[in-house]
Amino acid sequence: MRARYATYRLDFNFLAQTSRESMRHKDTYFLCLAPDGDKDFTRAGWGEAALFGGLSAEDGPDYLPTLHALCRAINHGEPLPDITEYSSLRMAVETARADMESGGRHEPFTAARLDIPINGLIWIDTFDATIRSIETKARRFEVIKIKVGRLEADEEAEILRYIRRVNPSAIIRLDANGAYHTLDRAMERIEAYARHGIHSIEQPVPQRQYELMREVIRLSPFPVALDEELIGVNGVAEKHDLLDELRPAYIILKPTLCGGFSGSKEWIEAAGRVGAGWWFTSALESNVGLNAIARFTASLPGPKMCQGLGTGQIYSNNIPSPLDMQGQCLISRPDVQWVMPALEWTEP
Repeated sequence: MRARYATYRLDFNFLAQTSRESMRHKDTYFLCLAPDGDKDFTRAGWGEAALFGGLSAEDGPDYLPTLHALCRAINHGEPLPDITEYSSLRMAVETARADMESGGRHEPFTAARLDIPINGLIWIDTFDATIRSIETKARRFEVIKIKVGRLEADEEAEILRYIRRVNPSAIIRLDANGAYHTLDRAMERIEAYARHGIHSIEQPVPQRQYELMREVIRLSPFPVALDEELIGVNGVAEKHDLLDELRPAYIILKPTLCGGFSGSKEWIEAAGRVGAGWWFTSALESNVGLNAIARFTASLPGPKMCQGLGTGQIYSNNIPSPLDMQGQCLISRPDVQWVMPALEWTEP
């Protein structure tokens, strides 16, 4: 097997804002694995290591050297470096291997045509711009996700009222990205949100504030989901202990951040033991990573909740792919081909 990697800068179509930061672009890494004898990587599998700078536990000076060492070890038959704590590298390897084993057709985990219900995501912007986004998203999607914690309370209240006017039956999911640092602050906002019939709120307080999170989960009038709380928790026993202690209603699975696909399976098992639901969410991956998450989700048995997958439309230079939207579902179009970019590859 041969391995190589390349860097790719994704440019947002807008100023992407969360309660943590604002972004104009995002760098990602592609990993290709080719079977023995395929020197030109014509049947290679593609994976994406979508390092999330400033949030991922793996973000640091050793990241790129570890990716380089991983490819070198594969190419020279050396022992592989330990990437247990490198979630995005784990996802990239798992995706590229699965894609390679399916013939390099960008169909890792399942070759079935995708048809996955997803939520409509409303990004934080100015109040007026957010209202304009609602006009499109709230009319199109039955499940709406909106990021909160950046605007003033009265502006957020008006936004939620507007969603209800546009789509009275909408299922509204909130994502706070750890915006509230005290119990009083968190509960003040949560109780205000409750007036608008909220389905759930993701990560209302910063990660690792276990006592605070436990109290918010206990007191909240609607369900709380753990998101960033899962980052950096890699051991199976640690996963079980965390969910047993906090008892969330839901967990949000981002393979890029929570241990790749193998780690996500462990989280699903741990969630089942405490009766917590789950859904997958993309983490600003390109279409390569989005396709992998969608196909992995589709491969899992049983009924699933509406997923938090992106649409691939947030970047001006995303990888052209068969991924598309049909109604409220992310689909793969059989009549559209992938168009992979020409990249400067490193093959150590």
